[in-house]
Amino acid sequence: MARFPRSPVQRLLYTFYSAKTTPSPSPSPTTALVLGNFEVRHFSAGSVARAKDDKEPWWKESMERLRNIGISAHIDSGKTTLTERVLYYTGRIHEIHEVRGKDGVGAKMDSMDLEREKGITIQSAATYCTWKDYKINIIDTPGHVDFTIEVERALRVLDGAILVLCSVGGVQSQSITVDRQMRRYEVPRLAFINKLDRMGADPWKVLNQARSKLRHHSAAVQVPIGLEENFQGLIDLVQLKAYYFHGSNGEKVVAEEIPADMEAIVAEKRRELIEMVSEVDDKLAEAFLNDELISSADLEEAIRRATVARKFVPVFMGSAFKNKGVQPLLDGVLSYLPCPVEVSNYALDQTKNEEKVTLSGTPDGPLVALAFKLEEGRFGQLTYLRVYEGVIRKGDFIVNINTGKKIKVPRLVRMHSDEMEDIQEAHAGQIVAVFGVDCASGDTFTNGSVKYTMTSMNVPEPVMSLAVQPVSKDSGGQFSKALNRFQKEDPTFRVGLDAESGQTIISGMGELHLDIYVERIRREYKVDATVGKPRVNFRETITQRAEFDYLHKKQSGGQGQYGRVCGYVEPLPPGSPIKFEFENMIVGQAIPSNFIPAIEKGFKEAANSGSLIGHPVENLRIVLTDGASHAVDSSELAFKLAAIYAFRQCYTAARPVILEPIMLVELKVPTEFQGTVAGDINKRKGVIVGNDQDGDDSIITANVPLNNMFGYSTALRSMTQGKGEFTMEYKEHSPVSQDVQMQLVNTHKASKAAE
Repeated sequence: MARFPRSPVQRLLYTFYSAKTTPSPSPSPTTALVLGNFEVRHFSAGSVARAKDDKEPWWKESMERLRNIGISAHIDSGKTTLTERVLYYTGRIHEIHEVRGKDGVGAKMDSMDLEREKGITIQSAATYCTWKDYKINIIDTPGHVDFTIEVERALRVLDGAILVLCSVGGVQSQSITVDRQMRRYEVPRLAFINKLDRMGADPWKVLNQARSKLRHHSAAVQVPIGLEENFQGLIDLVQLKAYYFHGSNGEKVVAEEIPADMEAIVAEKRRELIEMVSEVDDKLAEAFLNDELISSADLEEAIRRATVARKFVPVFMGSAFKNKGVQPLLDGVLSYLPCPVEVSNYALDQTKNEEKVTLSGTPDGPLVALAFKLEEGRFGQLTYLRVYEGVIRKGDFIVNINTGKKIKVPRLVRMHSDEMEDIQEAHAGQIVAVFGVDCASGDTFTNGSVKYTMTSMNVPEPVMSLAVQPVSKDSGGQFSKALNRFQKEDPTFRVGLDAESGQTIISGMGELHLDIYVERIRREYKVDATVGKPRVNFRETITQRAEFDYLHKKQSGGQGQYGRVCGYVEPLPPGSPIKFEFENMIVGQAIPSNFIPAIEKGFKEAANSGSLIGHPVENLRIVLTDGASHAVDSSELAFKLAAIYAFRQCYTAARPVILEPIMLVELKVPTEFQGTVAGDINKRKGVIVGNDQDGDDSIITANVPLNNMFGYSTALRSMTQGKGEFTMEYKEHSPVSQDVQMQLVNTHKASKAAE
């Protein structure tokens, strides 16, 4: 005994007490002694390694009491209302405000003016709260398709999610999109059927829809007592208790026995729950098949195992607006959703050619944190970080792996929508924000000892562009400041300059997405911007060979101008990598060689705008065969002008045509809308090149002219009840039909005449 001093055990004990998140009274000497003896008795020769192993669970204690969850759903299913109730019951806010609040305060999570006005959630605000000694980080995500990057970014940093479904609307289009994203990022989830107090509420219909449309392996863990205006409470099928919600805001949860008239349905639904879980959990299946009595604890553990393994989705019920069912849902989050240690996260090791590395997820390892969201706050840029491994402290130096910069953490805060509280350090699994760190979203920070980046997030290509310009010239500075900020905050928002028209072009995920940005420029930067229909980048080309022979002669006192060029233009062969080729085939010195570059420059300049609609001419080969020069009057300018006029002279003879950009469009629509969508593509002069089945969806591939694709996202949504989605990328430029060419030429002439 004497060989094993008690000090390492004592030290372990103190680590345990200091690492516990809730402040505990320090251990009394006797407990320490008893525990000490107990520990000492278990030490056997050379088991110092055991002391190290014993240290593990102390971290575990605080890690297991942590949940990072997101709440996402179809628009208007009641996500923000639910979050508001969660914050109220966990004591983070002291009164409840509705989303479109008559009191003018608006829900806590909708912190932008625009959100309160429209009653929709745009930015995913991150909020932290505590429930029964557990810490919960909640990320409220937007429900509009146009903001999918926000949803994807939020899901990337979560360990679990709550999918809110409306008991009347059921599984709607956006629920399908969000669920698909959760699958992609492998997020375990609970479902919450909301709005049971509304007319026509039918949770069982919604549960069946979730099974058929979302392919969820799910079962209800609760049964409602009454529906619509008679909705009174819930029966927990795991604990077999009835819960009623009393008090002005439903804060008093009263547990009672199950009403006698509901015992039959409860028995049936509980059996269904056990059957569903035992299909995916071997341990429960064994007990079920042996007809053993399944205790509440066994069932709860089985549901947790199946949910964390993403094989099962437990379904909760309630009405957030009527303050019923929110507390049991919070208990469900603690019971069934994983803590940060139970979820495996990968990083890419940049030193080993992006090899996948599994992160331990404990505070012991080197720091690895991901910047998943940026906001421009009152005090400069606010960066939201999810710490995957290690500890981040105020004043530490951290390295941005994407840029290689080393920075100091000036201020570390925990966020509550748009309010904040300062903290000194944060460990793995937590979500925090830092100030004054210049980075882009998706950057990875480490302490410099490892070169890991978290997997790059899947950023969809923008599908819609608009031309914008500030109304007044003097607000240009604010305008560009706004565009720069939005680009940093949102990777799907792109800004470009159209070199041909000189307009600023903004691109994004749809009309609503871009409208909101234009509106934000107006609101936050006080800059009025005009929005035009973007100009499609047409091109021109020639279809046959044409000769040119042009003499440029000008005499006006002093040195004149003299230059003659002869040759031909012809189209380049199809598939040629270059767009413009100039060849000098003059034999001898008809034109001195020092003037040849000026001639080439003249032809290039002339090809910059064709005479049909003023767009650049492509796929062009110019061959110079002969010419003449004058000993005194020939100059570079003379030959450059001769080349420009020669090109214009022979251009019409070469039968020019207009080329338009053709987009490769991939659509994913439910099979019942396939005919309507295909008909619409034909109407837009598109060519369907492929049609596949994927479950209940049809995947249509088509080549459609970009000029006919404006407003398509809105049209597709209305054709498919919002269930269709499409991606569009540039394929090639190809000639337009004769009637379109005539129309474009006439429009160009009319606009020229107007000028």
